[in-house]
Amino acid sequence: MLGFLLRLLPFWVREPLLIAVGSVLGVRIMYLAVRDHDRVAAGLGVVFLVFTAIRVYGVIRALRARRNPSPTASADGAAVDAATQAQAQAQAETGPRPRPDTPEKDHNAWSQAVAAVAVFGALGAALWVAPRFMPSDDNTPQPASCSGGAHEELPKAYKHTPQPVTGEELCKALNRPDLAKLLGTPGETATTVSSTNNTAPLTDGKVAQPEAEVTFDTYTVNVSATYNKLSIDQYVKLMKYGDEQDVKTLTVLGRPTVLSSDHTMKLEINLGSGGSGGPVEQGPLARTLTVALDRNDRGGYCDITVWSTSGALPNDSVLLDIAEKVLPKIPERHVR
Repeated sequence: MLGFLLRLLPFWVREPLLIAVGSVLGVRIMYLAVRDHDRVAAGLGVVFLVFTAIRVYGVIRALRARRNPSPTASADGAAVDAATQAQAQAQAETGPRPRPDTPEKDHNAWSQAVAAVAVFGALGAALWVAPRFMPSDDNTPQPASCSGGAHEELPKAYKHTPQPVTGEELCKALNRPDLAKLLGTPGETATTVSSTNNTAPLTDGKVAQPEAEVTFDTYTVNVSATYNKLSIDQYVKLMKYGDEQDVKTLTVLGRPTVLSSDHTMKLEINLGSGGSGGPVEQGPLARTLTVALDRNDRGGYCDITVWSTSGALPNDSVLLDIAEKVLPKIPERHVR
């Protein structure tokens, strides 16, 4: 069908059209072939370019024939020359005879050719730049992002807490483009991102405790803010009665801080017919950096915890780097 329609077009429309389409497709395919090192695409591009070159050669021959029309062949060349001379002499005596409207035809042919080249040149340019603005077929996994859905209603504890940070705000502060680099795994992308506006356990819903979590293939990072009245000094004293290991006190951004290690919990859930789960087991070791919510340590703290399913932990400097990026996004607590 397309070939039939092309044959119906005038020569000076059809040929420029084929040249424009062939050149655009040929150059584009060759570009993709060089970029992707694809020999099959390179061969296809050469076919289009050769096809275009043949069409260009045909148009050039047609233009030369229009400019230099050859005299009609005759068996008697001398008679033709004599007739031509006689015609020229007669024209000289009687004046120039009206010539056919050839320039107008030439003008129309050239106008059609230029219009065809312009239209299909624009289409070719659109095909060329379209991949830059349209979604590509790249299957590279994109990093997970924080939920942009409707804001859920905050618990009452948040309304009674001065300037509390929300889980979504913590998520945006934690899910940084350079988080994987800070963890020492720059080639990884976040696979799971979540946030909640919880309250602290065993507080009857009276203590706000928002948190956010970002999971990579190697590490998982969790950040939470607890708006209670427990200071870092009191927190360290409580650690003496717990199972925390490798406790170390220091200062981060002028705030009292403590580093500690503890095991996570491992819970298996059976989704079979019984629906029962296994017992809660001890999970891999996690490293936590606990920082006071204000420089004067008047109560409340922020936990930054990192762990991995393999049990490997990054250096403590990684937690410090993450804290220096995240803490400025959390307003210092001003106790009433």
